[in-house]
Amino acid sequence: MKKWILVVSSLVFLLGACSESSSKSTEEGEEQTSVKVMLDWFPNTNHTGLYVAKEKGYFEEEGLDVEILQPGENANVNSMVASGEIDFGVGYQEGVTQARDQGIPLVSIGAILQHNTSMFASLEETDIHSVKDFEGKRYGGWGSPVEEAMLQAVMKQAGADYSSVENINVGATDFFKAIGRDADFMWIYYGWDGVEAERRGKELNLQRVRDLHPALDYYTPLLTTSESLMKDKPDVAEAFMHAVTKGYEDAIQNPEEAASMLIEANPELNEELVYESQEWLSPRYQEDASQWGIQEVDRWEDYGNWMKEQGLIQSSFDAESAFTNEFLPEGD
Repeated sequence: MKKWILVVSSLVFLLGACSESSSKSTEEGEEQTSVKVMLDWFPNTNHTGLYVAKEKGYFEEEGLDVEILQPGENANVNSMVASGEIDFGVGYQEGVTQARDQGIPLVSIGAILQHNTSMFASLEETDIHSVKDFEGKRYGGWGSPVEEAMLQAVMKQAGADYSSVENINVGATDFFKAIGRDADFMWIYYGWDGVEAERRGKELNLQRVRDLHPALDYYTPLLTTSESLMKDKPDVAEAFMHAVTKGYEDAIQNPEEAASMLIEANPELNEELVYESQEWLSPRYQEDASQWGIQEVDRWEDYGNWMKEQGLIQSSFDAESAFTNEFLPEGD
């Protein structure tokens, strides 16, 4: 599974594109607010809590009629959320950080995973055992400027020469089709492509991103919204996050049931992979945090400072304005 389908690339977006929320009535005559949430990639186990919340009626209980959307080709989810075209999105801390550095009013409202499970992956026969070994190899990515800047930064930090890497845009090509054919190493989430590699009995060389620097244990993926929605419709943000929290808490408690709901909503997915991925991922949604979704300012500050040091952002980073826990339910 790719991360960052499209983070903040050109960031020339339509601030005037905000759409008014609509509402509809249920059969019982209750008014529901229509809400759109856009995924970062095709449906997968990072998104299970959203589908559980929809399937179990948690959104409906909160007075919301939620439509879960997949991003189209070249869709810039961050821009669509920040502009108000979409109410909520699945994003990444790196994308939110760069957005805010460029004055884009995007805010994280909940961490889907508490720790960074992304990794650089290559086939065993490539002998890539460290970031230094990326030199002279082909990197398969999806052409995001943030993605390339991150790769450049981690290689610089490791004393490796980024200019020797051939950067290839493999777009939406499946990892197992592209690796070895189009690229020597790629960036994956272990909970999807790593688990699938295990299922296939395929050995991978892996460099866990969070091991490359303490600041790289950032929140990825996470849920985003716009500053304007937070200001004008805080009740909608709170209702959305209360329902989503229930969805992820259920996925933590009952991975098999949650996986079945993800599959039912998306029958095109590989059923066996979904079940195994869900077993791997469910304990990691909350992991060592006091409750699902909560974010800490230190994690935002550390990563923002690291991005500044690497030249990935230009201005001093205001971590406290980049995220909020205010829409989460009160913890026990």
